Amino acid sequence: MSHEELYENIRKNDNEFVELFDDFAFGEVLENTSLDVRNRMIVIISSLITNHAVNPFKIMVKEALKDEILSPVELKELTYQSFPYVGFGIAFDFLEVLNNIFKENNIELPLNGQSTTTKEDRWQKGYEIQCSFFGKDQIDEMRKTSPNDQIYFQDFLSGYCFGDFYTREGLSNQDRELITFSIIATLGGCENQLRGHTAGNLMVGNDKDVLIGAVTVLCPFIGFPRTLNALAIVNEITGN
Repeated sequence: MSHEELYENIRKNDNEFVELFDDFAFGEVLENTSLDVRNRMIVIISSLITNHAVNPFKIMVKEALKDEILSPVELKELTYQSFPYVGFGIAFDFLEVLNNIFKENNIELPLNGQSTTTKEDRWQKGYEIQCSFFGKDQIDEMRKTSPNDQIYFQDFLSGYCFGDFYTREGLSNQDRELITFSIIATLGGCENQLRGHTAGNLMVGNDKDVLIGAVTVLCPFIGFPRTLNALAIVNEITGN
């Protein structure tokens, strides 16, 4: 995977920085993770959306398409998956950027739809996914202990976050949970949610090595404070 375009606009004036960052982010970091190139790209692009890093996002998406690391459908679904976590105000910009990249590459839009739910069954299917990831007892306890005038937030989680997004085709459960983990780790300050989605990743088959690999790849992109917080939570949840 080439990444020279990342430095095109700054190498002339900041070559010393480019050399040290490149040696770290695409040298030392990659020497210490077994995460494959596809998952590394998923982790990085998810983090770039979260940090509102539009120009690096463009470069990474073009690389993913050029090298056939991720398909147009996978890139579109990754961007959709970010909406419940970073919000419309950030994710909408990246959806527009992504569509423009597709047009530049003669990728016909709209892409084939990936939805598998209806308005009538989205909540039930989302609830079932929550239960399979986190355990029915835990989900039911969250609903039971929610104040009556706030129960609709639990409905939002089941219907929108899980029912509208996790039920979609185009990405696996492992992909979607890795995206969610990467976004929440990048956000910082969401430790309870990161604990939950660390457990969710383990449940769908992303083991500790995958999660440690994701945190390793994230480090140059999110900084050490958020990296060390995420690392501590992975170790806490996995019992190490």
